[in-house]
Amino acid sequence: MTGMSRIDATAQRLDLLLTPPHACSYLDNHEAAILFVEPSLPMSAPLYEHLMERGFRRSSEHVYRPYCAQCDACVSVRIPVERFKMSRNMRRIWKRNEDLTVASATPTHREEWFELYRRYLASRHAGGPMDDPQPSQFMEFLNASWSHTRFVEFRLNGRLIMVAVVDDQPKSLSAVYTFFDPNEKARSLGTYAILWQTEAAKQAAQPWVYLGYWIKQSPKMRYKSRFTPLEGYRDRRWRDLTPSELA
Repeated sequence: MTGMSRIDATAQRLDLLLTPPHACSYLDNHEAAILFVEPSLPMSAPLYEHLMERGFRRSSEHVYRPYCAQCDACVSVRIPVERFKMSRNMRRIWKRNEDLTVASATPTHREEWFELYRRYLASRHAGGPMDDPQPSQFMEFLNASWSHTRFVEFRLNGRLIMVAVVDDQPKSLSAVYTFFDPNEKARSLGTYAILWQTEAAKQAAQPWVYLGYWIKQSPKMRYKSRFTPLEGYRDRRWRDLTPSELA
């Protein structure tokens, strides 16, 4: 993380590192900067949840949040599980996927997972930096040694068609990444994965499902606004995002 400046966070006396400004990955003609928790800090699931409650997120072992000088488009969002109600369309998606079998597994490299991941990226991110993943990058990106991560497999007649990677926290589920068979478009698997996670959190009495960052102006991120009520971390507090904000 060469070139980062050091910032001292008062709440936990955490050392935070700020990247230099760089081109935003989501919004054209925007500059971005990222605030990282010092990598040498001993991280744990409870500390990570404390940081998620303050708008942070993990990628691999690194815990971060956007910290852009001229932009606040990235909003950390979560579903309040007890208040969430499926829309009519979501109920249809739920019913459409009732024939899938679901099982959880601990993080490890499995060729079956990697092959599905590779196909998904080739379909969704063709020409981008992620569309030709290497096996060594697969688990490095999705897992963290200190997290309680599980890979949730969804199968159709024994065939793997989706994997949802989730961090199982004391008070929440955090959706890390989901990848699925690009030929199964009719099933709306991305939506179903979030519905399944919300139901799983409800059964485990976990109040929230964290969905990462929502960016209203980014077509890739807009799908998260369909899951309402949706809480956003704004001005150092969580609140329901209004219909006008989500529209």
